[in-house]
Order: sequence, then C-alpha cells, then structure tokens
Amino acid sequence: MPDGNGGELYVESNSPNIEVCQSVWQTQTKNRNELWGVNAVRITVCAMLLIVGLSPMPVLSQDMALSGVLVDGEGWQLVSQGHKFTEGPAVDAQGRVYFTDVPESRIFRIELDGKVTLFDEKTANTNGLMFGPDGLLYGCRNGDKQIVAYTEKGEYTVVVEGVQSNDLVVAGNGSIWFTDPPGERVWHISGDASRTKKIVAEGIRPNGVILTPDQGTLVVTESQEPVLWTFRVERDGSLSHKDRYYGPVQLPSRADRPGSDGMTVDSIGRLYVATRAGLQMFDPTGRLGGAIAKPQAGSLSNVCFGGPNLDILYVTAGDKVYRRKVQATGVRYKKP
Repeated sequence: MPDGNGGELYVESNSPNIEVCQSVWQTQTKNRNELWGVNAVRITVCAMLLIVGLSPMPVLSQDMALSGVLVDGEGWQLVSQGHKFTEGPAVDAQGRVYFTDVPESRIFRIELDGKVTLFDEKTANTNGLMFGPDGLLYGCRNGDKQIVAYTEKGEYTVVVEGVQSNDLVVAGNGSIWFTDPPGERVWHISGDASRTKKIVAEGIRPNGVILTPDQGTLVVTESQEPVLWTFRVERDGSLSHKDRYYGPVQLPSRADRPGSDGMTVDSIGRLYVATRAGLQMFDPTGRLGGAIAKPQAGSLSNVCFGGPNLDILYVTAGDKVYRRKVQATGVRYKKP
C-alpha cells in the first residue's frame, strides 16, 4: 500500500490485475474511446476499501501490469539530495547516471557504487541530457541557447546555437530531436557533419521527448495537457502522422494538469512518464498499465534506466534523485 504521496489505481472489469497507488476513494466513468473500451472505471485511492457490486463491463483488459515491472520488496532508494531542482538523468555506456541541477548550473555523475561526484559546475542552466552513439553527453544548455556535447572529461563543444531547448533524444545515427516549450516547437538536428537544424513540429507546447526502441516513433509530452503526442520518424528526421497514441495521462487528485515531463522507454516498448501523479507506465499498445508511487511529495521531473544491465530506474524529484531495481531493462539506440 502506498504512503499517499502519489500514484493512482485503475480497475477494469474482468481484469485480474489491480494496481494501487493514491489517496481518497473516488469513482468515475470514462466514455468510450479506442484505448479504454466501454465504461472503464477509474478509482483513486488511499485508504482501505471493500469493492463490491461492480457488474461485468465489456472493456479491454490490460496487456501489461506493473507487476511485470516491479520487484517484490524493492522500493525507492535515495541517491542524492540537497539540490535545487534535479533533471535530465542520462546513462553512459558503463551504466553510470548523470543528472542536472538546473538552477545551480551543475551536472553530477552517480558512480556504479552510488557515490555522487560533480561533473561540471558551469552549465548555463543545462536541463535535458542524453548520451549519443559516439559516447558524448549531449545537453540542452538553455542559458546560452545551445545544444552541446560533453566529453568524459567535462569539456564541451557547441553542436547548434541560437535555439531554446528543454529536453532531447539522440538516435543511433546521431540525429537529435529537442523540445522548445516557449516556442511551441520540436527541432531536429541532422546526424551528419553538417548538423543542420530544422523545425519538425509546431503548435504544441512540448516538454519531454523519447524514441521507441525501433526508433520509428517519436513521443512528446505536453505538461499542461493529458496528452502524449506521437509522430512517425521519416528518413530525413522530419515528423509525420501526428497522433495521440498513448493515454490519456492521468491527473493527480484535485489537479487539472498532469505535469507530464521527461520519459524513458524499456526494451519491449513500455513507456515511463514522470508526472505529478507518479511514474506512469504505458504498454506498447498505448494503454496505461499503472502508476508507480512517487518517492516523495511533489512532481517527478524525469526518468531513465541505469546500471550495468540497465535494470535500475532513476528518477529526478525536486531536490533529490532516487532509484529502484526493476524487472524491465532500458534501451540503447543502435545505428540502423
């Protein structure tokens, strides 16, 4: 049973899986759509309740539940604290995880033994991070309006400049997509030596961004709306077939915005989204499989898989970073 800091419980008739994650009992009926079926019931929870009298409903059962991800007896473990606002977790080839403290303009590295060391202390408010196939650490250096690439020694070069950025994803061919929330744009940077940049999506206020394991679909969060946008990735990096494949993202109690932020994906295509209601997991069909309770009150800002086997989830949450062992494994994007 959770401690009431976040998460939600979703119950569908005829489903053998019950996922527990939240406070205050409340039932709602959701109208028919292509993901939920008919009359799916949502229940938010924080105290014990005997559920009786739920009549059978013709709904789609969930393909993948959190029980296939979580490890019995494993909870969130505190890794680092005392920061202003943590963001941008990214894993290197060894399994070490890097993260940013945006207001303090610092990047830290979490060693495999859990020790936390300072990587860079003058980052110009760098936010999102991700390693590329070349072993470089790419970052959204928004204070200087740049996308940069760090070497292991902490030295960086400018990839492109003159852009606003929040989060980014790097494909196996070196292509980069990054989000620009104020400009309501998604940008693409070519993976070749020209590093040509272009706008590939407009009209949404994007935040987090990730690729599916096959690198054929780009997923974008929008913090103000319970929507995850998907796009088909074309060969030149442009985007097409905009759709709302995943969702809807669930809202925490007494809130009108989900606060969807950073994301990660596992090896079989499950999506993990950092939100105010917890770490929400969507299966490859786009349906919500459940929400992992938050380690503390407040919003989660981002998430990644780390460790030598990519089987440890790391989340950034306010002034802290947490991790927990899971059954799922993360993805390293390979060159097509």
